[in-house]
Amino acid sequence: MKNILSGFDRVLFDKRIAEVELQTKAQIVLAIVQRCDNYSEIPWKAFAIGASTAGLILFIADLVMMSWIMDTMIFLSVIAILASGTLLAILTLIFPGFARLFLPKSRMETETRQYAESLFLSRELFTTEDRKGILLLVSQFERQVVILPDTGVRKWLSADVMKKIISKMTPHLRQNDVKNAMETGLDELVSALSPPVANGPGKNELSNEIIEEDGV
Repeated sequence: MKNILSGFDRVLFDKRIAEVELQTKAQIVLAIVQRCDNYSEIPWKAFAIGASTAGLILFIADLVMMSWIMDTMIFLSVIAILASGTLLAILTLIFPGFARLFLPKSRMETETRQYAESLFLSRELFTTEDRKGILLLVSQFERQVVILPDTGVRKWLSADVMKKIISKMTPHLRQNDVKNAMETGLDELVSALSPPVANGPGKNELSNEIIEEDGV
């Protein structure tokens, strides 16, 4: 897969995560996924809407011009309907922003959270001492953020606190600026995890390397 962040940015984030962990005594894992589901229904929805819209337009035009008498016009109308649907379906495969128009926000939120939960378990982020691991996941296609705190840090990261952090990250995601979204998320975690979740110097239990995946 093509990395979303440059090698230089990854090095900077590695250092920044170490700083945040030193300040908060939590274990932070950043993850970027390109797409949390293949959403196979999108092209079909686009085709259905395109074909239906073209059919309606042609029906209204026929009522006005009374042109259905000619067999040629019937043939051309069918071609136009199918072509319109096919065009919209192709556009959803080329332009992610256009494809998102055919997905409800609730579906994208659900798929992103399920992906984050699966990643949390598969990477065993629950194995930290005192259960103080935190996954901060950004999904590029869905433009969604999920924060999953382990049990040892949940009293610092309530639903309202996480919602506030995410609200400050999402404007950057709307501009496809994953780097600044991540930086904002880390800054907000420092503020939220104050005082630190543990005492003492702490130790690095989880890798600071950013996880990047293609997704589904």
